Amino acid sequence: MQEQRDEEVLGKAYDSKLMKRLLSFVKPYSKYVVVAILLNVIVAALGPLRPYLTKIAIDDNIAHKDYNGLVVNALALIGALLFQSVMQYFLTYYTQLMGQKIIYDLRTRIFTHVQKLALKYFDKTPIGRIVTRVTNDVDSLDQMYSSGIVMVFSDVFIIMWILVFMFAMSWDLSLVSLSVLPVLIWGTFMFRKKVRETYRDVRYHLARLNSYMQEHITGMNVVQIFSKEKEELDRFSKINDAHRDANVKSIFYYAIFYPSIEFISSAALALIVWYGGGEIIQSRMTIGILFAFIQYTEMFFRPIRDLSEKYDILQSAMASSERIFKLLDDETFIKNPENPVKISKPNGSIEFKEVWFAYNPGEYVLKNVSFKINPGETIAVVGATGAGKTSIINIFTRFYDIDKGSILLDGIDIRTLDKRDLRKHISIVLQDVFLFSGTIKSNISLGSEDITDEIVIEAAKTVGAHKFISRLPNGYDEEVKEKGATLSVGQKQLISFARALAYNPQILILDEATSSVDTETELLIQNAIEKLLVGRTSIVIAHRLSTIQNADKIIVMHKGEIRESGTHQELLANKGIYYKLYQLQYKDQEKNRN
Repeated sequence: MQEQRDEEVLGKAYDSKLMKRLLSFVKPYSKYVVVAILLNVIVAALGPLRPYLTKIAIDDNIAHKDYNGLVVNALALIGALLFQSVMQYFLTYYTQLMGQKIIYDLRTRIFTHVQKLALKYFDKTPIGRIVTRVTNDVDSLDQMYSSGIVMVFSDVFIIMWILVFMFAMSWDLSLVSLSVLPVLIWGTFMFRKKVRETYRDVRYHLARLNSYMQEHITGMNVVQIFSKEKEELDRFSKINDAHRDANVKSIFYYAIFYPSIEFISSAALALIVWYGGGEIIQSRMTIGILFAFIQYTEMFFRPIRDLSEKYDILQSAMASSERIFKLLDDETFIKNPENPVKISKPNGSIEFKEVWFAYNPGEYVLKNVSFKINPGETIAVVGATGAGKTSIINIFTRFYDIDKGSILLDGIDIRTLDKRDLRKHISIVLQDVFLFSGTIKSNISLGSEDITDEIVIEAAKTVGAHKFISRLPNGYDEEVKEKGATLSVGQKQLISFARALAYNPQILILDEATSSVDTETELLIQNAIEKLLVGRTSIVIAHRLSTIQNADKIIVMHKGEIRESGTHQELLANKGIYYKLYQLQYKDQEKNRN
């Protein structure tokens, strides 16, 4: 809840530090900026040139019946329009191209950073919020880079050129035209003050909307089985209402601001007609100048409106960039050592020495855990839910770092190893299998060029997955839907086993890998496991005690501590915690048979 409240805190309308960081992404494409600014200067000058040519046509050509001069002037106007169109094309192309290149770099940077974050970050951050950063917030920056930064120069240059032409023709009429500026500046200031409050509201509610959608679509089976559609719809409607209201509030301010600009523009036009008409009547001004000023007034307020839109883009970008940089600045990393120890192919000796670990400071889930696994041995870790079994896996693979003690691989502290170097020697099969959209083959190889089709098929055969895969219409090229929705739990588990095998690990970890499969599939996996464990150091987290009777050692966890260890027979003979767990499961199996 605290993070959600933080999302609502308003920052500055313009933050120089944020802008400096945003501009750092522009630096590699500075040549595009230079070209765009030069084109802006040209395009901005060509617009105000047209009223000036019109003034000459009226005062010099039409007034003196100079037909040839009028033709030349008309051709000059057409030429200016054509040249401006060509320049505008190149300006739009280069600014949009630059924007897309920057957004590509930014999205790549964010995704790369997210992949480096420790699991602790994802434990506390809704996935929908991260998705919002990469999609909606980056899209806001896309508008700034493509239509904001460089195109602001266009509006500024247009205003400057208009003022140059206006004061060159008539300084007094120019002052009359600009007399409405104080009202315009005050109105713009009030608009900025009101509208800035809506941006974070919109982004905040959008992030909530994305988080809620992602969570409830993922858990749709739970929603439907408990008939909670009505309740969830009501909750979604409240979030959706808040998002709509935030947008409507923003629209309200724009609905007031733009008509106000039109009114001020019309007032300026009326003042020009009143003052300029009086000057013409008294023969102190020509009709051409008045006509040009009418055109200039219409042109002058257009970039003012555009600048207000650029402010909209800038404000949105400031809010979005603050969120993006907050993500990029998050250093919830499992850090690699500066000079990591190299390990080419470990023997597989694993030792935990007085290890303490807590997900939350002070709340230890592992307490003074010590054990040793010799190369090629298989140990099983058992215990009640919450005993700390999975935490042993999390800290050995360095998904989390320990608080006290040490974990050794071949006598080397794993914190002195490069994470990738450590993990490439480990394969893990989890209880909850995750499959990516793609094919069966890509889910086994995970896109590794070192894993050939032959290795994929051999791994599938070893774990007994080849039989059901070969029956699929497209075999190993069968499309896998998101999260493997079209496959059974047992089939997904077999694919996960094949994936682990294909990487030929020195260390194999099975985290309750057979707890969700039927008896037939379990027999297939058990036969495969017997082959897999040969020559590999293995850690098996087991719920079904019948699957670990042949382990070299069984460790019994209770409330984060090792309470017993030994072989299956030794632990049964001790008649301790393991004996009680085994008896409970045996009784449950007997009841199921009866």
